[in-house]
Amino acid sequence: MAEVKAEKRLRFFVNGVVQGVGFRPFVFRLAKEAGFSGFIRNTSLGVCVEVQSSSIEKLGLFSRELFEKAPPLAKISSCEIAEIALEEESDFFIVPSDDTGAVQTMVSPDFGVCDDCREELLDVSNRRYAYPFINCTNCGPRYTIIEKVPYDRPYTSMRQFTMCPDCEAEYRDPMNRRFHAQPNACPDCGPVLSMLDLNGKTVDCIDPLGFALDMLRKGLIVAVKGIGGFHLAVDAFDAAAVRRLRKRKRREEKPFALMAKDIETAERFCMINDEERRTLLSPEAPVVLLKKKGACFSDDIAPGNDRLGIMLPYSPLHVLMMERGPSVLVMTSANCSDEPIVIENSEAVERLGGIADGYLVHNRPIYLRCDDSVTVHMSGKIRPIRRSRGYAPAPVLLSAGGPPVFATGAEIKNTVCLLKGDNAIVSQHIGDLKNYEAYSHFLKVTEHLQDIFRVSPELRVCDMHPSYLSTRWAWEQKDMPLLQVQHHHAHLASCLAENRCDDPVIGVILDGAGYGTDGTSWGGEVLIGNAAEVFRFASFEPVPLPGGDAAVSHPWKVAVGYLSCCFDTLPELDFLKNEDTSGVTQLLEKGINSPLTTSCGRLFDAVAALTGLRKDVSYEGQAAIELMQAAGTAEGEPYSCETVPAGNDRWIISLSPVIHGVVDDVRTGRSVSSISRNFHATLVALLCTVIEKAAAFSGIRKVALSGGVFQNIVLFEALVSKLEKKGYTVLAHALVPCNDGGISLGQAVIGREYLKGKYKGVV
Repeated sequence: MAEVKAEKRLRFFVNGVVQGVGFRPFVFRLAKEAGFSGFIRNTSLGVCVEVQSSSIEKLGLFSRELFEKAPPLAKISSCEIAEIALEEESDFFIVPSDDTGAVQTMVSPDFGVCDDCREELLDVSNRRYAYPFINCTNCGPRYTIIEKVPYDRPYTSMRQFTMCPDCEAEYRDPMNRRFHAQPNACPDCGPVLSMLDLNGKTVDCIDPLGFALDMLRKGLIVAVKGIGGFHLAVDAFDAAAVRRLRKRKRREEKPFALMAKDIETAERFCMINDEERRTLLSPEAPVVLLKKKGACFSDDIAPGNDRLGIMLPYSPLHVLMMERGPSVLVMTSANCSDEPIVIENSEAVERLGGIADGYLVHNRPIYLRCDDSVTVHMSGKIRPIRRSRGYAPAPVLLSAGGPPVFATGAEIKNTVCLLKGDNAIVSQHIGDLKNYEAYSHFLKVTEHLQDIFRVSPELRVCDMHPSYLSTRWAWEQKDMPLLQVQHHHAHLASCLAENRCDDPVIGVILDGAGYGTDGTSWGGEVLIGNAAEVFRFASFEPVPLPGGDAAVSHPWKVAVGYLSCCFDTLPELDFLKNEDTSGVTQLLEKGINSPLTTSCGRLFDAVAALTGLRKDVSYEGQAAIELMQAAGTAEGEPYSCETVPAGNDRWIISLSPVIHGVVDDVRTGRSVSSISRNFHATLVALLCTVIEKAAAFSGIRKVALSGGVFQNIVLFEALVSKLEKKGYTVLAHALVPCNDGGISLGQAVIGREYLKGKYKGVV
């Protein structure tokens, strides 16, 4: 029978998260089943696939299935298809990677253990039974072990482990689930656990995990090395152990994250809706902030908080811990104060001395720190509070491509962002750059992102604040042009970018502080515009902040600043009893170290103090969180409020009537809950009024919400509901945080507008 000559050959260049996620064996199987000849290869320009067939119909089906049936962890952002010359071939092959040229493919995040690996982990007949480093192409570490691309074992921290014959056979077999799974290993050839004592000496024990679990049962604190760093673990049911951890870690009141054995265990203590359940069980496996069902743990887990941060076991080591140990563990980031998470064994012993009683470690190096991600469900969607493990560095797809840009982010909750084509690569959470270790982490991530994607940005973008270390670092670099952008403009641009919106919108940006173009601190802003330019249409009334940034830890001082603007003499209120106000009032009277601010975050602090709810705080946002929880809903009676013309089509949102209303309610003995409901209702009413004015002025009916204040569930959901009922389209964050963790994305997108010659900034 005569051989049927091939009629067509197609070349596919596939970009996105397509390396290290089982994409090549998936394509191999598709091609073999269809009888194609050709090859697939990882390259720095993407995954290259060439297929040749005499069946035009099968080639068309292959093109569709490439997208429709891709592995669950694969995320295709683009695919270029071209017809090319025929080749003399008889089979389909997977060929070695090509690591030359500019990198286009994305790097996969770290993913939680998949169902297949979990089943093998717990199967006594499996050769990887109870092996705490089991993984395959559908799960396990990626981003935290990779030094450069293509994602091949020699370029990862697994290169020191030589695969045994059995693992090598799996690794080479395209039909195997572990084909080119770079961390592939087993008990005979892979990483191993060990237990270290207080001095970092190896404990002589056959079962390091069992030894650690015995420590937990005795109420001791164990530092556990995971995928992206260490956790500090204690039995969540041991109140004394939790208190001990809180004291040693110097974490007075900020909630601890919990790890529950399974979803059923989590449901015993928390209310879980469908979206929250899906997120808990997802490969990303973040912490989800869930409503408590009742008093189920010691108050020391999450003091004064009606939610628990719950995650499920996402690494095989965690699965084994939860199978053999307590059903719920405190699993908080292993650090002290605001330092970044610990990743090295020796570093753990040095930095966690005085906190941990022992260290459960392993010998697989962690190349990059990566904290747990934190999410919350608001207005029908899961939204990130901290975007890190499981999500970073998966790209945010933009509405269009353009020149490469690098943005350095904000000072706190820092992330950095790299624009590459129509992809925005936002880094993992880095932290507060005022901390030396966090700043060192910033430097490493900054270099690593540009190295692994081999990008030479045409522009570097930073915040306008002259004291931010991210800004200072950007100033010091002389290798490319630099653009400084206003903080709240970047917030707006971030929200627009993730929603792939280029149109002008009304942006409501509420946060704690951001350097304004007039040199004052902004934070309660209504802007009109897009990434290219914005008009500051309205802002909160500026008030003095006695003591400057130091007042943020003392809401009672913030409240005195508001009272000084609203009353001729300081009213006598209970929250001021036993406080020496003379120093604060002198600062205000003399105008010394009392910068003006329009911050909405500080307004929350002031109201929390006025009600007596919270005079001082031990962590950022504590007063606002407790005020939100006291409200429960925004169904209150709004206080009197007004907007005042400020000239040049601008408006000032007057806060004096609001403060007077709160003070009157405090004096008459109204409950904190009632006052908080009224306050939230006031903010919703005020913002809707200003938005109506902005819409009448601009003709725009699309509103974007950004800034850390919109982590307030009560305010966010009430405002979104009211705006949508009024016919507005509301854009909000669901891919990057609304807080400063999303700033770098907005900076980068604004920078691209600058390179296009469209940037005008705040006008």
